[in-house]
Amino acid sequence: MVGASAKRHRQRRRSLAAKGRSAPKPIGQALYRLVADLYPLCRSITGSGVRETLSMLRRLIELKIHQVPSGTEVFDWTVPKEWNIRDAYIRDGSGKKIVDFKKSNLHIVGYSAQVHTKLSLAELKKHLFTSPEHPDWIPYRTSYYEENWGFCLSHRQLSELRDGEYEVCIDASMDAGFLSYGECYLEGELKDEILVSCHICHPSLANDNLSGIAVAAFLAKALSALSLRFSYRFLFVPGTIGPITWLCFNEERLSRIRAGLVLACLGDSGGFTYKKSRQADADIDRAVVKVLQETGEPFEVIDFSPYGYDERQFCSPAFNLPVGCLMRTPHGRFPEYHTSADNLSFVRPERLADSFITCLAVLLLLENNKRFINLKPKCEPQLGKRGLYAAIGGGSAGKSEQLALLWVLNMSDGRNSLLDIAGRSGLPFSMIRSAAQKLGAYGLLEESR
Repeated sequence: MVGASAKRHRQRRRSLAAKGRSAPKPIGQALYRLVADLYPLCRSITGSGVRETLSMLRRLIELKIHQVPSGTEVFDWTVPKEWNIRDAYIRDGSGKKIVDFKKSNLHIVGYSAQVHTKLSLAELKKHLFTSPEHPDWIPYRTSYYEENWGFCLSHRQLSELRDGEYEVCIDASMDAGFLSYGECYLEGELKDEILVSCHICHPSLANDNLSGIAVAAFLAKALSALSLRFSYRFLFVPGTIGPITWLCFNEERLSRIRAGLVLACLGDSGGFTYKKSRQADADIDRAVVKVLQETGEPFEVIDFSPYGYDERQFCSPAFNLPVGCLMRTPHGRFPEYHTSADNLSFVRPERLADSFITCLAVLLLLENNKRFINLKPKCEPQLGKRGLYAAIGGGSAGKSEQLALLWVLNMSDGRNSLLDIAGRSGLPFSMIRSAAQKLGAYGLLEESR
C-alpha cells in the first residue's frame, strides 16, 4: 500500500516540477543573475577566483569546500601549483595600455608565468593569440601544465599594432597552494547516489562554464527541500584535474553511484544534446532520452567518446560509471565557444530555465523509477470491480490510462522498473507512475525491495 507520507512527498515533487514549468521566467531570471554575478571572476584550475566562486555558491546551497595541496599525486596526475594573477597589460611606446587584463580577464593566457620586460613587436607576436575568423572576439587560451606566458586579443587589435618596443607585464604568482573544489551532499533514504558535476575552471565564459554551475546549484537547492529516496552529490570541480582528484580520494564510495550527469553549455538557444555514458544503456541514458522525448522538442543523442567534458573521467575503464553529459549546443559547435562572444548576451534566461526544468525532470524520474511486484500475477485481476476499468467497453476515452494499468500489472515482476515499462509501452513515464500508484492503492502492487 502507498502510505500517506509517501503521497505527500510525491505531491511536493510534482508541485515543484509544475511550478518550474508554469513559471519559467522567475527561475530563469534567478539563474541568469547567478551567471551574471559569477561572470567577472577570473577562474582557473586553482586560485582565489575558484575559491571566491565557491564562496558565492555557498550563499545558495550548503557546500563543503575541499583543499588538496599542490604536489599531491592523483593517479597519473599531480595537483599543480596554485596560480593567482593580480594584473597584466601591454603598453605601446607612448605608454598607452593596448591590452589590459582588468578590462577582460580573457586577455591573459591562463597560468601565464610572471614577466615584466620590453619586447619588439616581432618578439611579442610569439606570445599573442587571436581568432582571425572572428576579428572582434578575444579567444580563450590556457597553458596549465607547461610554463609559458601569453596574451589574447582580437585579431583587429593585432592588425593595428605597429613596429616598435612594447612593455609587457604579467603580475602573477605560481606557488605551492591548493586545488579547491566544492561538494554538496544531500542525504536520502538510500545510500545509493545520483552524481551531478560541473566544471568551475573558466574565466568569463557564460555558456560553456557558468550555465552548468548555475543549473547545478539551483538543482541542489531545489532537491534540498524534498524528502529524497536517493542521496545526491553535487560536485563543483575544475575541469579534468578536479574529477580525477575526487575519484582518487573517493574510490570506496563509487559503487554507490547509480546515475550521474555532467552539465555544461545549458544557456544558449540551441536544442538539447545528450551524450550517453560509456555503458550506453544505463538508467541515466534512458531517463534523459525519455524526458527529452516527452518535451516534444527536437534533440540529439550522441554516443560516448573519450573526448569532451568530465564524463570521460567518470567513464574511464576502471570506473565505467553511468554518467552522461547534458548540453544544448555541444562544445566546439557554436562559434562563440571559448571566446569573448560567450558573454552575458549569449545566454538567455528562458533557456537556463528550460535547462533547469529538464534536469529536474530527469532527477525526479530517477527518484520515482521503482520496481514493483504484481500481487495477483495469475491472469489479469478484475479491475472493473475496483473502479479502475471502464464499465462499458469499446470506447476510446481513457484508453491510454487503462493500457498503462495493464502494462504495469504485466511487467511488474520485480525485474522491470517503471522506466523499463514506459520504454516498452511507449507511454509517458508520468502515466506509468500514476498507474502504479493506483494499483498500489488498491492492494494489487507492492514495491520490490
